[in-house]
Amino acid sequence: MNSFIPQHFVVAHRLRRRIRLIFSGLKRDPDRMHALGSILGKRKGVLDVRAVPEIGSLAIRFDPARIDADRLLTELDRLVPNLGSGPARREHAADAQVLPESREYHFGVEGMSCASCALMVEMRLRRDPRVDSAVVNMASRAGQVRGRLPLGDVLAMVEELGYHGTPLDTVSQRKLLLHREEQRLSDARRRAVLAAILSVPVTVVAMLELQGGFWRWFQLVFTTPIVFWSGKPFFDKARKLLKQRSANMDSLIAMGVGSAYFYSATSLFMRKPYLYFDAAAGIICFVLLGRYMEEKAKGKANAAIRGLMDLQPQTANLLTEEGMREVPVDDLVPGDRIMVRPGERIPADGIVLEGISTADESMLTGESMPVVKQVNDKVVGGCINGTGSLVVQVAVASHESVLAGIVHMVEQAQSSRLPIQKTVDRISSVFVPGVMLASGVTFAGWLLAGAGFAQAFGNGITVLLIACPCALGLATPAAVMVGTGQAAKKGVFIRNGESLETATYIDQIVFDKTGTLTEGKPFVTDFFSFTDQDQQSLLQDIASCEMQSEHFLGKAIVAYAEEKGLALERPASFIAVPGRGLKASLRGGEWLIGNDSMMEEAGIALSLGEVSLEELGAQGKTPVFCALNGLLVALFAIADRPRANAAEAVQRLHQLGIETVMVTGDTWETAEHIAAQVGISRVVAKATPEDKLLIIKKMQSEGHRVGMIGDGINDAPALAASDVGFAVGTGTDVAIQTADITLTQGDIMKVAEAIEISSMTLRIIRQNLFWAFGYNVMAVPIAAFGRLNPMIASMAMALSSVSVVMNSLRLQHQGGKTGDKGHDPVAEGHQPDSRDHHAEQSCH
Repeated sequence: MNSFIPQHFVVAHRLRRRIRLIFSGLKRDPDRMHALGSILGKRKGVLDVRAVPEIGSLAIRFDPARIDADRLLTELDRLVPNLGSGPARREHAADAQVLPESREYHFGVEGMSCASCALMVEMRLRRDPRVDSAVVNMASRAGQVRGRLPLGDVLAMVEELGYHGTPLDTVSQRKLLLHREEQRLSDARRRAVLAAILSVPVTVVAMLELQGGFWRWFQLVFTTPIVFWSGKPFFDKARKLLKQRSANMDSLIAMGVGSAYFYSATSLFMRKPYLYFDAAAGIICFVLLGRYMEEKAKGKANAAIRGLMDLQPQTANLLTEEGMREVPVDDLVPGDRIMVRPGERIPADGIVLEGISTADESMLTGESMPVVKQVNDKVVGGCINGTGSLVVQVAVASHESVLAGIVHMVEQAQSSRLPIQKTVDRISSVFVPGVMLASGVTFAGWLLAGAGFAQAFGNGITVLLIACPCALGLATPAAVMVGTGQAAKKGVFIRNGESLETATYIDQIVFDKTGTLTEGKPFVTDFFSFTDQDQQSLLQDIASCEMQSEHFLGKAIVAYAEEKGLALERPASFIAVPGRGLKASLRGGEWLIGNDSMMEEAGIALSLGEVSLEELGAQGKTPVFCALNGLLVALFAIADRPRANAAEAVQRLHQLGIETVMVTGDTWETAEHIAAQVGISRVVAKATPEDKLLIIKKMQSEGHRVGMIGDGINDAPALAASDVGFAVGTGTDVAIQTADITLTQGDIMKVAEAIEISSMTLRIIRQNLFWAFGYNVMAVPIAAFGRLNPMIASMAMALSSVSVVMNSLRLQHQGGKTGDKGHDPVAEGHQPDSRDHHAEQSCH
């Protein structure tokens, strides 16, 4: 700790429950000081944080039983460099702290009330020259930024607009954001209830046109708490935005309500006849009730990701030299030892050091059967421990866990932009200024037409309220949030919104074979030796070369050797050749292990004696050739079964009008054997990774939208090039990271489900946009011609947003229905030759 204290701050006062710090680099910088205080305030055990920016002072009051001072100071050491030392507001890029390389941050934004809020934060971030890209989503209350700037600068820019930014690195931080939103919702309910109770008598008095000084003062007395307490958030937000020379829907409401209230108060004191207290009270009442219903509905839309977050426990039992103590999960670091008692959820990803038990890993695999866990086995945070106790060594920090990765992937999809959203954004960016202009024109037009000031004023306010862009801004993100959440429930994890939209237009899908259409659990059926070397030692050498291979065939050979009790050793060198096999050095010998193409390229003669490759292929067996120092020495025949539901998955895709193609590096005989079993008529065999890539591009050049389903390193280029890449969740990390959509437990039936969810989501988005656009197009002229009063306008505006969210929630009940694919099915009876032009290309 002493090494960093002089760099960042001086410990001025330290007691058992309070630390006071002086930050020399953050003096007179309230934005950064408050951002730092906000982040610290969320830590478990921190009771209160008080900042004095004028002197750079930060006082932290904490509970030493829940977090000790050393851990608190360690957290500060991590946070202070990230915040930077320059001012939060910068007029010139030269003054900003620029990081050497681009980073991506995921953060929450609290206090947004409508779509224009999200757009405003997004535009503010994009104006910073260090930001490469920025997306803020109103529905999920989250944003993503990629750029060469510290996280503290991102949060400071959010704060200066009047919103509250919070980091979302860990599951606990995400859960805290949801908890704070629940508190905000509770506060909104109290404000809405008070507004509803007090606005009723004001409205009754206005409707009955009760005259006299008492009733006029009665309206003022009842309306004042509605405006200045229930409506306080509108005025606070509008004031902060005015300082930034910005405006949003809160600005419109504040203008409308403030104008109605102060005009009425002035009229009351000057004894003029027209009062609009009922309009001011009614606007706030209806807007607050509408937003409350909208937030409740969005809470239901966020149920899927909330369920994922609830899988991680809040605390862990940390084992130290002094004994066991309970600590927050976020405080765990790699190397920590934790105790997991029977029935508890495992707090973090790690390795079992002591004990034996079972773990329910259904959250990852979908399989309800518990998995035995013993010493040296890996465990995943969020899974439920069985009846035994385990001592686990933490392997990764909480923000790098498998569960955090899943939550991040779902949030990333929910926060991302669909292509259809770009048009909506362009309209929303000019909507608020356009509405203000339309309101002014309406007011001036009525005055020029000879109407009284009160009538012109009322119609102008009505235009301000009726044209709220909230429904327009929620149309896409609300549907995306529900759609991706439903997909996650089904074990389909969508990485970005663009793939969610594109999937509905797919008309061709390319399948890899091994590990995708087949189980990926191949087994050795035959082992042929073409040398005088002892078969046991030969098998031992070949399996040793395959030890580091991630390929299913290599793993089958290793498993075959281990079943025979052979001890394996690590080769001196190992090089994987995607689509071919491997090269390895072992005890001075140079090995080549792979397919016939690899042997032919190396000039190795395939002298197989009585072994028939055609016969092996007809039986669905894949040959693996083994050469030592340029001579063929062995051949393995390896079989793999089709997945249990592969034929059903292919048939379901055909019913959706999608043509299926198998492209594999395996032999023609084996490929056609498997294809016949699953119902695929179009096959390309002996394809290299480059061939797969060329096939995808050729299909696209012919006007097709192509999906690719794979699991291996050799599939990564094709997955990246396809319009939508589907990775089998049991495959390699490279394939999963490259693909757009991940299918858990290798269930390819989920491909059809993903496409159906995509179709349904897009249909809901179109319905939402039609309603939102139609509502505004019809409502503004009606309001401008004086056919609506402000209260009705505010009620209609609130209900429009609620209707969009409720329509999106219909996705939760349509998971089993087939959506409209949006393209013409392939004509029945079209049976392309199994060795068409693609095959010629791959064999060239």
